[in-house]
Amino acid sequence: MRLLRPSLLALALLGLGACRSEAPAPAPGAAAPAAVPASAEVDPAVEARFADLSKRWLEGWLRLNPVAATQIGEHAYDDQVDDLSAAGRQKQIDFSKRLLAELDAIDVTRLSRENQIDAAILRNQLRSDVWTLETLQSWAWDPQVYNGLAGGAIYNLMAREFAPLPQRLKSATARMEKIPAIFARMRENLDPNRVPRIHAETVAKQNAGVLSLIDTFIAPNAGQLHGADRTRLDAAVAGLRKAVAEQQAWLDETLVPNAKGDFRLGQTLYDEKLQYSLNSSLSRAEIKRRAEAELERVRGEMYRIAQKVLKDKPDAPALPDQPDAAQQQKAIEAALELAYAERPARDQVVDFAKRTLADATEFTRKHDLVTVPNDPVKVILMPEFQRGVAVAYCDSPGPLDKGLDTYYAISPIPEDWSQEQTDSFLREYNSRMIHLLSIHEAMPGHYLEGAHSVDAHSTLRAVLRSGLFAEGWAVYTEDMMADAGYLDNDPLFRLVQLKFYLRTIANAILDQGVHVDGWSREQAMELMTKQAFQQEREAAGKWVRAQLTSAQLPTYFVGAQEHFDMRKAVEAKRGPKFDLKAYHDQVLSYGAPPVRFVRQMMLDEPIR
Repeated sequence: MRLLRPSLLALALLGLGACRSEAPAPAPGAAAPAAVPASAEVDPAVEARFADLSKRWLEGWLRLNPVAATQIGEHAYDDQVDDLSAAGRQKQIDFSKRLLAELDAIDVTRLSRENQIDAAILRNQLRSDVWTLETLQSWAWDPQVYNGLAGGAIYNLMAREFAPLPQRLKSATARMEKIPAIFARMRENLDPNRVPRIHAETVAKQNAGVLSLIDTFIAPNAGQLHGADRTRLDAAVAGLRKAVAEQQAWLDETLVPNAKGDFRLGQTLYDEKLQYSLNSSLSRAEIKRRAEAELERVRGEMYRIAQKVLKDKPDAPALPDQPDAAQQQKAIEAALELAYAERPARDQVVDFAKRTLADATEFTRKHDLVTVPNDPVKVILMPEFQRGVAVAYCDSPGPLDKGLDTYYAISPIPEDWSQEQTDSFLREYNSRMIHLLSIHEAMPGHYLEGAHSVDAHSTLRAVLRSGLFAEGWAVYTEDMMADAGYLDNDPLFRLVQLKFYLRTIANAILDQGVHVDGWSREQAMELMTKQAFQQEREAAGKWVRAQLTSAQLPTYFVGAQEHFDMRKAVEAKRGPKFDLKAYHDQVLSYGAPPVRFVRQMMLDEPIR
């Protein structure tokens, strides 16, 4: 799913939050706020003070981050781009520190429990923005910041019909005129000695993508403008094409050859970033312990399924009750081959995905698992320039854009792919995996969760929506649907669902293995291809992703663990009165804050 990552350098950070064993740690050097008693008396004056602060933060943050503002649904700044100069960065720091001081002066014990949560979320965001700019300093070493900003400046305007096309084209014209300055700022700010080579090489390959956005969205619609507006648009396009060519030369001839930075964050920066990225109750050590234990448990469950589906099969491998590691590996691989054999034809992927969405929706309604929205998600063909990475994604509108559609985008197999490429892709994304994608991305995963939470509670919470909650919910629903008997309790569906879950587990282990433990490519590939049964191309792509990002890959596993833990705790408390549908509807009613806050609300615990 595409989630907003609200920070000045969001396109490089891919998430903000906090992570410690009991409660989120404060930013380095700051005092931790106390837990707020559930019984504190609410003071209307304090509530009003916090509401004013929240409003001023949102207005100021959107003004300082105009490209992200467009994505969120605030269109007052659609003709502007972010200022990443030293002065622009200082404005963001001063703004965040000023509002953080105001927030710390508020007695949060006098807020309602809902506003206690919002105050904690906002405090985490303010601290993370300051830490990002002053400590992490992605602006000085990560070219993805600028490349993503340039692409987002156009894509966020043109991908959705939030306003008439001529109006959006005029805004795009103004932004295209400013993108060359983004490139110039990139050349000024980046220190090649700090830039990792993988980052430089990746951005060098992606640089021309800005032109693909022009060819996809701008050029075919340029006839919507006339006179001076058309003349200005044409000039902006020509100027941008020239700037992209100049930027490409600098990337190829200067940045890539001189990039000498280490892509590994190291323990200190990683732990601090993980705090802000997850806003979780689990520490890095606990995440690793849980993930390694889950990896062993899930492989054991997969082996038991393999014993059943391979029984009496000709040429089946040995299936002892107490297998050694090699026997377990061979049996699971053989069982997965049965699932890989069932896959749609290369020209039937989209139609098959549509059918799986209908199946998942019908099953969710029939089994009364959660309240299903009346308006269905719209199934669309994935835009051509985004194809070839995944079969599907859920594309939701910004939280301030009301009344726009949610898309479940599905990719056909590219026409120029060889049969070998197609076979490799569909082994990973076989028929049962496509069922899982429809569950994860749409029903009852991301689309349903988003439909429930879109109007819940405050605007601040909608803007600072937790990726941990959203991704954790989507992974949770995969297991929930299998438990409910999806596809008539098909054992191969459960096997593929567990393999998909292994990918989630491996993500969490891989991320800290790479950035803290100094893993080599060989170690990473062994985890993914052997222990988690991923296809080589899938694993190779994830190795690149692990180098380019940090503290985002654990989101899926940690979020799912917290959802599983929360359900167990609520079931234990409610006992025979526990109702699954009522539980799911209540979980989704809070507007997708970090999972730990939902748990505190549902169990009437102090807000930490």
